[in-house]
Amino acid sequence: MVKKVTIVGGSGTVGRILIRGLSDEGYDLTVMDVKKPEEELPARFIQADARNDEETVKAIPEDTDVLINLLAVKPTGNLLDKHEFENMTDIFFKATYTMLMAAVQRGVPKVIFASSNHVTDVYEQNGVSLLKRPIQTEDYPLSKSLYGLLKLASENLGYLFSHHSGVPVSVINLRIGTAVENEKEALLTKPRTKKTLLSKKDLVGIFKSAIEADKTYGTYYAVSDNPDRPWSITSAIRELGYEPKVNSADLMKKD
Repeated sequence: MVKKVTIVGGSGTVGRILIRGLSDEGYDLTVMDVKKPEEELPARFIQADARNDEETVKAIPEDTDVLINLLAVKPTGNLLDKHEFENMTDIFFKATYTMLMAAVQRGVPKVIFASSNHVTDVYEQNGVSLLKRPIQTEDYPLSKSLYGLLKLASENLGYLFSHHSGVPVSVINLRIGTAVENEKEALLTKPRTKKTLLSKKDLVGIFKSAIEADKTYGTYYAVSDNPDRPWSITSAIRELGYEPKVNSADLMKKD
């Protein structure tokens, strides 16, 4: 049976790549966002603000099998900007609660949260692990920014809902590496990307693995199997069945 997937915040880079890829894989897709994607994408569109409880519950299509949270806002990184803190808290924490609550109320069995590698960026510099080994999800999470801190808080909200909401809901957190439309340009102009790239094919691959995996809860790094990548993908391979297909070295070899 074709699975129904609702993608919240699907107008950004990750959303566009994911929608095209999951459509090719045969999923029935709906995008929920405050703004319609500028390009035509193979998915239904529902205009709704995920920060609004009632609006979110009503907007989620009936019989949704998987809810994917891609909500994003570009941070400046100014720790002392209270307005930014409040805005980021709305997007990266409060809206996560709203979506998890809506999933419980609507009977959605699985939520996938697009987290970030910046949850543990204290341990990484320019794509190099400062731990002298790949960073693992078991390492105590320390971030250099409110962005990473709030992403971690949302990961932990997922744990609460998966284990203590009283209603079964599976939650998978994916700590995404560097996902871009023009991979070759990023590899040539941003050296860190050679180690941190999550290729378009692998982005689709790990989300598909998360959609299909039989896991109550889990947190995984989402990165291609690049040379000297800073994060471990061992658990994603073992527990989700993730199979990275493309890495930065392969892409650099192409004309």
